[in-house]
Amino acid sequence: MATMNISLPDPMKDWVETQIESGLYSNNSDYVRDLIRKDQLRAQKIKTMQQAITDGLSSGDAGALDMDAIKQKARKHAGLNSLDPSDS
Repeated sequence: MATMNISLPDPMKDWVETQIESGLYSNNSDYVRDLIRKDQLRAQKIKTMQQAITDGLSSGDAGALDMDAIKQKARKHAGLNSLDPSDS
């Protein structure tokens, strides 16, 4: 495992120490590793969302929406196809 030294302003150092004292982390390294893992996960979620947006935009025009057909499909999917569509 590699070692990395970082410098923190006193308020940030105090914050890290408070997190360790709370018992959530055993030491500074555990806390920083957790922050990095969370940041990596957040970055991956953003990348996935951006790809979905790009795919959607490049898929072309969605065309006109038929809200009655969408509601009917949703009711059928929810097992509510026996309900009167005027109930909505």
